[in-house]
Order: sequence, then C-alpha cells, then structure tokens
Amino acid sequence: MHHVVIVGGGFGGLYAAKQLGRLGRSVRVTLIDKRNFHLFQPLLYQVATGGLSPGDIASPLRAVLRHYSNISVIQSEVFDIRVSDKTVVLKEGEVTYDTLILSAGVSHSYFGNEQWQKYAPGLKTVEDALDIRHRVFQAFEKAEQAKSDSERMAWMTFVLVGAGPTGVELAGAVAELAFATLVKDFRNIDTKKTKIILLEGADRVLPPFAEGLSDKAQKSLERLGVQVQTKAMVTDIQADCVVYKKEDAEYTIATHTVLWAAGMKASPLSAVLKRETGAELDRQGRVVVAPDLSVPQYADILVIGDLACYQHQGERPLPGVAPVAMQMGRYAACLIRNRIKGHKSKPFRYVDKGSLAVIGRNAAVADLGFIKFSGFFAWFAWVFIHIAYLIEYDNRLLVLFQWAWNYVTRKRGARLITGKVDG
Repeated sequence: MHHVVIVGGGFGGLYAAKQLGRLGRSVRVTLIDKRNFHLFQPLLYQVATGGLSPGDIASPLRAVLRHYSNISVIQSEVFDIRVSDKTVVLKEGEVTYDTLILSAGVSHSYFGNEQWQKYAPGLKTVEDALDIRHRVFQAFEKAEQAKSDSERMAWMTFVLVGAGPTGVELAGAVAELAFATLVKDFRNIDTKKTKIILLEGADRVLPPFAEGLSDKAQKSLERLGVQVQTKAMVTDIQADCVVYKKEDAEYTIATHTVLWAAGMKASPLSAVLKRETGAELDRQGRVVVAPDLSVPQYADILVIGDLACYQHQGERPLPGVAPVAMQMGRYAACLIRNRIKGHKSKPFRYVDKGSLAVIGRNAAVADLGFIKFSGFFAWFAWVFIHIAYLIEYDNRLLVLFQWAWNYVTRKRGARLITGKVDG
C-alpha cells in the first residue's frame, strides 16, 4: 500500500485525508497534528469575543475520520524531516512515507519585534482566542474598579493592529460588545464610552478587496463606533500604550488591550524543507511550489494551504485563505490517486468563488467576482456560507442556534474570563 503522511489537520490536510480515505485499500494515510482536533479558524474571532464556545468550531480529528479505515491519526509534533530516507521525525518516534503532504500552516509575525507578542496576542489557535477573550472582558472588569478617569479610559481603550479580515471582524465584534451587549452590565462605567481604534499600515481597510468594498467596510466600522486610522505604522507596543506614526507625526495611545492581526509567518517546517531540499521560500517563509504543488525536484513532497506559495496563477501568489487550502487538499489527493494508477494530472488551478468579510450585525462585504455587494445580504450570505463549511453536522446546528439567539437578544453567552485571573 502507498503510504501518505499528512502533517497538519487544518483545512488542507483534512480535505486531503478525507479524499484519500475514499480510495480504500490502495492507499494508507497517517495524519499527524499536535492537536487532536480540526479548528474552523474563520470563526475564531467569535470565540475571542464571547459569541461562541471553542467546542462549537472544533471537531475531533478521530471522530471526523472514523469512517475511513485506511486513515490513522497521530497526535504529535513534527520536529524534522529526513528526505534521504523519507522519514518524518516526531516528538515520539519516526514515521516513513511514500508521499508527504505538508499542511502545517502559519503563525503570527511581529516583523522582528517579538517582544510585542506578550502585549498584543494574535488569533490563530483556540488558546489565542481564549487569551483574547480573557483580556477583553478583564479590561472591562478593571475599568469598573479603576480609581481615576485616565486609568479607566486606558482600560476601556482597545487597539487592533491590522485591518485585514481578522482585524476588521475583531474590531466590529468588540464594538458590538461595548456598545450593545455590555451596556447594562456595569454600574461604575458607561461601556458606550469605549474607544476602539483600528490601525492599518495600508491606505485602506481590507486591502485584498476592491476599493469600493473597502470604503463601505470602513464606513460600516465607523457607524459601529470604531475609529479607523490608515497609513498608520506601529513603532512600539508596551503594557500601557501603543505608539504609531502617521504622516511624519508620532502618536501615543494609552491602552492595556492590544490585539494583533497584522502579519503572518510560515511554520518552522518550511526552513527544515529548505535545508533538506533547497526549496525556495518567499518573504513570509512559505515554500514556493511547482504547478502540481510539489517541491521542485521532489515530486514525493507536496506543500498545501497557507504554507504553500503558489505563483502559477495570476500576478500574485494565491492568498492564505480556507478555500484555497480546501481545493489544494482535494487536488493533492487526486494527484496521488492518478500517480498510483499511472495517470497524468493537470496543474493545480484555484477556482475563486469569492471573498467575504463581516463587520458586524447586518454588515458585511462580499466580492463574488461577477457581483460585489455589501450590507445585510452580504452578511446573510456570510452567515450561511460559514455554517455550510463547518465540518460536522452538530457544529452547524449549534452555531446556527447560537447566532440566531445572539441576533435576537444581542447577548453573547460565552462571556467567561478563564485562565489565570488578574488580582
């Protein structure tokens, strides 16, 4: 049996595994991930702001793949790859492969300022989301007990760095918390006085979207109460402030809560691959792949998802978004099937079905290629597309119920401060 090892249980890895699982006994699959669940990352911001619980957007890998008898799951972390003898080195032991699919994803990049991480968490994992939830709700609790107006406002000021989809979604969700959900929950503070500041280095929010949609997104954010600052470059982040430059002037914002959504860097496994194969990496550390998603001169190693830099379609590399990873996963599985049967495969080609970003209640932007629109109908489309892509049926029902309840009541049921509570 041809043995396929998949590293990473995200969208790319999981979709590849499910497709290979349908091949039955012609292929054996081992899926390796350091966590035992698949995470629906597009809805992480909902966990970070109390709208959903982690279990609503996570599915155990073994449960998802239990019907495929040719798939085994290993919970472990990959530390090394030995191309010479086709071996993946784990924290506990080794696994050999005939074909290797790397779908290890990306993590946060602070552009050389790693000291900012402790003050400004990013949003890529469940742990990140729970950390952000802790910081956001703890900030209001601290403001309730503050002894001075200046200290109170510092706790009630939230700064988000980066106005891509994650930053915009977080900003809108925090605004809805402050200006709707929490309005009657406190006695010493008026949450409507909360400041939410979104900083973006480019000249507009949502740079990947069409300019008209970016303008509409910014106006929607401003209607929610978010202060948007474009062409703003962050120069320093401390425990009690953020410093940024704009048009040669420097500004300081007093705040205790900073959320990072500005940059990403590839998994360390890309550096391992470069050492072993001489693979080319882009500026983010992603692996530059051939038209069939393989590492040049190493047909038995495929790189998919956020870890892949695919430059063979259009002027720019394909974006690191879930639909790209899903299609790459399916293609990788079909490529392996064709190789086993001795058939040739066409180069990978991504079919762009459009992009959506939600800003807040009844507000979103959608670019479906043949049509661009915003407002309620874009928000409605965003809701049902995201529910449709959730992996398990019970997750879809849970999320649909939670969103319907939150929409009617404007409440967020998972507003828990977990982890270490500040004294």
